[in-house]
Amino acid sequence: MAGFHVMADAYGMHVKPAVRRITTADLWDALRLGAEDFWEKPSHYVFLGLIYTVVGLILTQWSSGSNAIQLVYPLMSGFALVGPFAAIGLYEISRRRELGMNTNWRHALDVRRSPALPSIAVIGVMLFALFLLWLYTAQSIYTGLFGDSPPASVGAFVRDLLTTGKGWTVILLGNAAGFVFAVVVLATTVIAFPLLLDRDVGAVSAIETSARAVMANPLQMALWGLLVAVLLVIGSIPLFAGLAVVMPILGHATWHLYRKVVEPAQIRPIRRPM
Repeated sequence: MAGFHVMADAYGMHVKPAVRRITTADLWDALRLGAEDFWEKPSHYVFLGLIYTVVGLILTQWSSGSNAIQLVYPLMSGFALVGPFAAIGLYEISRRRELGMNTNWRHALDVRRSPALPSIAVIGVMLFALFLLWLYTAQSIYTGLFGDSPPASVGAFVRDLLTTGKGWTVILLGNAAGFVFAVVVLATTVIAFPLLLDRDVGAVSAIETSARAVMANPLQMALWGLLVAVLLVIGSIPLFAGLAVVMPILGHATWHLYRKVVEPAQIRPIRRPM
């Protein structure tokens, strides 16, 4: 690593990778390629996916045991906010497979040796802060309508949500707020982490390139965000067990989406003295 650098690349330059326009077919192809990466060695990737499953169960148990049943859904949906960072090891596996390198699951930990690690860490902290802000927002919406008292039981909480005006207001406001958070994360990190693993361009450039990719492909990126959200919900329903498959496939697919959206780096010719 050429020094600690975050705002720009190792040479202090602000790199601006070119982005392409993609089609809906490219999204499905990225998912197909992600599934192929997963099935290459599914036992290894299921092992990685189980990490997210265990974390999900722990978070759910924590919220229920702390009389915070109202936070179970925000915690589940919050996976979409931290997912880009949580899947970074899977991007590394796809990168190595693309280069014909060893793809043993242990290489997912090679990210710690990436020259872009400081930039990766900064964006990861940003996502975690957004995740905490989302939980605070969800809790504030609940307490603003139902007060500080926690739900008496799961049954009572569900009944209040579905049969009262306050409950429907919580659902509408909560999902509206969640949508805003999801759009912010999609626009700033949709391809930021794969870009940093591929090229040490700095955190600012990675976020900016993600934003330009979304602006260049608004409909396709909106569909991608919807696909991610739907698949994460499906994976979360059976006690988070489905995330052991959904998360790896989405992680690998995101790498291939990055390859379709961002132009390859231009190799600068080396000038030799005459």
